[in-house]
Amino acid sequence: MAGEQRRTLLRRQAVFLALFLCAWAVGSGPVHYSVPEEMESGSFVANVAKDLGQDPKRLSARRARVVSEDSRQHFQLDSDTGDLFIKEKLDREELCGEADPCIVHLEIILENPLQSYRAEVSVYDVNDYAPEFSDKELILKMPETTPPGSRFPLGKARDLDVGNNSLQGYAISSADHFRVYTRHRSDGGKYAELVLERPLDREKQAEISFVLTAIDGGSPARSGTAQVRVIVLDSNDNVPEFSRALYKAQILENTQPDSVVLTVSATDADEGINGAISYSFSQKSETNLNAFGINPLTGDIRLLAPLDFEETDACEIDVQATDGGGLSAYSKVLVEVTDVNDNAPEVKITSLISPIPEDSSLETVVALFNVRDRDSGDNGRTVCSIEDDLPFFLKSTSKNSYSLVTQNTFDRETVSEYNITITARDMGSPSLSTEKTITVKISDINDNSPVFSQTSYTLHVRENSGPALLLGQVRAFDSDSEQNAKVTYSLLPAEAGGLPLLSYISINSENGNVYALRSVDYEQIREFQVRVRAADGGSPPLSSEATVRVVILDENDNAPFLLYPLQNSSSPASELVPRSAGPGYLVTKVVAVDGDSGQNSWLSYQLQRATDPGLFTVVSHNGEIRTTRLITERDSKKQKLIVVVRDSGESALSSSATLTIALVDGFSDAHLQYTEVAVEEEENGPLTLYLVISLCLVSFGFLVSVIIFICIKLYRRRNYGEKYVSASANGYGDSNFQTNLVDVSGTGTLSQSYRYEVCLTTGSGNSEFKFLRPVLPSLPPGQGPPGTGSGRDQDLLANFHLNPDLEPANQLIGGK
Repeated sequence: MAGEQRRTLLRRQAVFLALFLCAWAVGSGPVHYSVPEEMESGSFVANVAKDLGQDPKRLSARRARVVSEDSRQHFQLDSDTGDLFIKEKLDREELCGEADPCIVHLEIILENPLQSYRAEVSVYDVNDYAPEFSDKELILKMPETTPPGSRFPLGKARDLDVGNNSLQGYAISSADHFRVYTRHRSDGGKYAELVLERPLDREKQAEISFVLTAIDGGSPARSGTAQVRVIVLDSNDNVPEFSRALYKAQILENTQPDSVVLTVSATDADEGINGAISYSFSQKSETNLNAFGINPLTGDIRLLAPLDFEETDACEIDVQATDGGGLSAYSKVLVEVTDVNDNAPEVKITSLISPIPEDSSLETVVALFNVRDRDSGDNGRTVCSIEDDLPFFLKSTSKNSYSLVTQNTFDRETVSEYNITITARDMGSPSLSTEKTITVKISDINDNSPVFSQTSYTLHVRENSGPALLLGQVRAFDSDSEQNAKVTYSLLPAEAGGLPLLSYISINSENGNVYALRSVDYEQIREFQVRVRAADGGSPPLSSEATVRVVILDENDNAPFLLYPLQNSSSPASELVPRSAGPGYLVTKVVAVDGDSGQNSWLSYQLQRATDPGLFTVVSHNGEIRTTRLITERDSKKQKLIVVVRDSGESALSSSATLTIALVDGFSDAHLQYTEVAVEEEENGPLTLYLVISLCLVSFGFLVSVIIFICIKLYRRRNYGEKYVSASANGYGDSNFQTNLVDVSGTGTLSQSYRYEVCLTTGSGNSEFKFLRPVLPSLPPGQGPPGTGSGRDQDLLANFHLNPDLEPANQLIGGK
């Protein structure tokens, strides 16, 4: 066998030498050489100088050299001898693939003068590869009704050699039912076709197994095997049928994965499960297995991975349509690949957890992602990185797979989300990169209590304000988010003025507005405090408290109240002033208080009306009534004063006090018995006159009646005067006043008769009195002077009681 191979090699060399000599004789075309593949480096090929007719000694002087068409130099020239050697070991399959013949083009260049000679080196194949099946086990399903003579294509074996050394045929081990034939493809490839020779009987033999052998034509021959399993199915009498025997499609090499290349379609006349067709690949090469996928239901052939035009420009796919009964039909799909530019690395996020709690532990996995580069070598190797100032880092989990994990703790109130840019860069030159940005949000936990804008609030409200009045607002801020930041306000229970504070004010639980629920009296409550709680909506909730101080602002709602003289008695207060009193004499003092505060309680006193305005004056700041001049005989014995007490509020309120002052020569019983008849006459005279005039206009008869009535009144007064004169003779017993009843008739300065006990200072009949107290009224009820129509106009002397142990009257009044 070895001798025969050597003789074949010698015959090939002789043929190539003869062709070379013929070409040299003709004097045109390149010089041809031939060498077998796998020759070691330094092996001799030919003497170029001899073939070119050049002197070997001149080659060195002319700087002879060999240049290959591609970038690699497979041969080298010895310029001293002109011999051509192999520079590196030749692999025909690497140089030319399946192309035959395999020719390497050379150019021999000489200088001085510059000349160029072309040469071709044919690298012929040796049988260094054995046929190889892509699948080590082939499974065929055949119904038992399959007729003899049916053909089934089997897997194609691949042999990288060419010519006689390539795949030549197929054989099977002993099998009673089948025979194998070798069939040829349009591209020159050979595949095995299994032919059924004898009918199948599933009941006798459910599965048939044998070995399929692929044999090349080398010497010695090489072979590859695959196990074939034939599964016999029950009868199904209709085989699926494709709409075409050959499908063609064209795609770009950068077509995105999951794109539909084309759709194959087959029909089956059966019904039910025997008519349900599923699609699959019947023969799968390594390229087809990784690059294409078929939908078993629809027949859509999709691109699973990008195709590289530099690796293959066409893909032939065997498609199988199988019905539910196991019958199959076969068709071919030819996919032509169109060349485009290559791609950068791809980053695919497989899992992302967002948001993550702000209290996540260290090295918590946030995201998983893969990096893929369709290139090979350095161009396909990638590195990944993220920014340095992020609390994350990348950890490699497996080849081209990474995880994004936490490196530091988080504070959502400082940073609520992170935009992380993942950069994938390959190692090519120039380098291509891809950036993928993911957003990781930080979810909130309830770690912050509400914070009031102030530790205490002061709100003001005017007294007597109506309910539902907005007093102000308290604000609390929670730096958490969503439900944890929802603040609810409430008042803590407390009491003020004997009532719960919640009955005075209320707070809006959502916005913190504080409202008045009822009016407040400043004179009862000046201010009060309440605690406000702000609670968030977390679980468990967090809260904080602040103090709200409600200050009641005074309103001028209280008029001055007269303590002296009292105005609720039946007759106005009366004072006695001796005629000997000089200017500045203290007559009495009006004492009043105001329930308000501040400016609203500042009181001023003013003399509004007087019988003689020039005789008395009122001190504006303390209410003292003093004389302004000496009292003369022309002054009326009975002086009536109206003093107005007014506060200093914006809308000033006032009260008035009416006093009756009697001017006496001394403190005797005769002077104490003056009545108010003259005053009543002065007050009622004009009224009576007006009444008389109006009645005269109405009727003359009514006027007569009024005159009669007046006469009766005058008559009664005359009788009363006589009675008082008869009693005056007993008015004085010695230098001191006596305790008895005194009747006085005169001008009517005193309106009723009283019994008084009077004590004067020793040695003076005109000095100030120390004690004055009525003992017994002289007239029964109903017998007073006519014309006293109201209690405010009656004489207060009847109810005027002085304690005998008090100071003199002017000192007593001045001390109030």
